[in-house]
Amino acid sequence: MKSLHEMANIGKVTESKLLEVGIESPQKLIDIGSKEVFLRIRMNDSSACIRMLYGLEGAIQGVLDNKLPDETKNGLKEFYNSL
Repeated sequence: MKSLHEMANIGKVTESKLLEVGIESPQKLIDIGSKEVFLRIRMNDSSACIRMLYGLEGAIQGVLDNKLPDETKNGLKEFYNSL
């Protein structure tokens, strides 16, 4: 996989937001992780919501965000609510 838009859940808008925070490749997203990348995006865009966080994690796991396990979603929700 060579580009972000080839990943699950990554459309043009999300790809643009990722590029704005220095995430230029799928590997960089994977290496940094969904939570840290979400925090970076949220610093630039206060409207970034939990759906984006789910989408980022889904992209890393290679699944659509609605296919993430409940345990994963619950952990992400706890993280999101702690912000």
